[in-house]
Amino acid sequence: MGIFYFIFCAVAFLMQLTIGAWLLRCYPGIGAKGPLLVCFLCTAVMLAGFTFTRTHQTGLFWSALYYFSYIYFGLVFLAFCFCVAFAVLSKILTWCHVPTGWMGLATLLTLAVVFVCAFVGGFTAPKLKHIAVKIPGAPHMKLALLADTHLGMGVSLSRFDKVLQKIEAEKPDALLVLGDIFEYGPNRDMYAARLAQLKTPLGAYGVLGNHEYYVGYGDSKEFFEKSSVKLLENATATMPNGVQIAGLKDIKTAGVRAQDVANVLAPLDKNKPTILLSHTPLYAEEAAANGANLMLSGHTHNGQLWPFTYLVKMQFPRIYGMYDVDGMPFYITSGVFYWGIPLRFLAPAEIVILEVNA
Repeated sequence: MGIFYFIFCAVAFLMQLTIGAWLLRCYPGIGAKGPLLVCFLCTAVMLAGFTFTRTHQTGLFWSALYYFSYIYFGLVFLAFCFCVAFAVLSKILTWCHVPTGWMGLATLLTLAVVFVCAFVGGFTAPKLKHIAVKIPGAPHMKLALLADTHLGMGVSLSRFDKVLQKIEAEKPDALLVLGDIFEYGPNRDMYAARLAQLKTPLGAYGVLGNHEYYVGYGDSKEFFEKSSVKLLENATATMPNGVQIAGLKDIKTAGVRAQDVANVLAPLDKNKPTILLSHTPLYAEEAAANGANLMLSGHTHNGQLWPFTYLVKMQFPRIYGMYDVDGMPFYITSGVFYWGIPLRFLAPAEIVILEVNA
């Protein structure tokens, strides 16, 4: 993990050099030594934050270090993307003999707007999103989705409580948990206890995400148990109303294959409706071919920070919203909060309420 963070910070430092080069071109009077020293210091603090907040989890200092480290990286990423865009635009305009003296100010104004939007997107409460979906043979029911909360150091218990209050106010019939629920930090059992208080008539069912494996498989299973969420690991369950729920292990980290999807769905009654839960949005075609009537996923965060969205699309052909896969509705949520970086830009968080056969 230490090597990963070192590489992470090395990339961030190179991005800062690119940002500095563009701003220095626009404002040569600022000099290079001072900004370079600041970049070194901030990168060192960022590396410390990534590394030590995972083991030193209590206290105002460690919380402040966490937020500084991840916010700084997020802002560096956004600044890098827009500075590169302005640099390319400047080159094009120069070829066209168009004056570019205004681009330094335009860069700063754009970054100010982007940064404000990213903070607003990250720190405002996720909005409720109601989606109507048809499942042949299923009774009318209301399903609440909980995905990608990444609770712990980066998301306070009070913020999580407000989300659950919104869900409770909707009076859902069942809760479906799509993984990456608890990340790391203090008071894990308090988060689990609060989730366990959310009672639904048809129960709560869930699957693990990739981060549950990263932070500790055994601890993650225990969290689900204490949360009163029935964990489905390449397994199935039937809700009291007869609707079948199938859940996959995380496809990437647990090495789930297409044949595993078929094996999980094979024993189910094809005359009864089936909902498939998978943290990672893959194998939708296999799910549809083997009898799933609805598939639900998370994981992608819809990119979280545009234009990172395009890199996510290179790995996953479907990253957000409702899709029709061979007649099977497939919804991928952008998640309730965020991973690591407490910012969102052009990829808002959401609490999804599915209205089935309304």
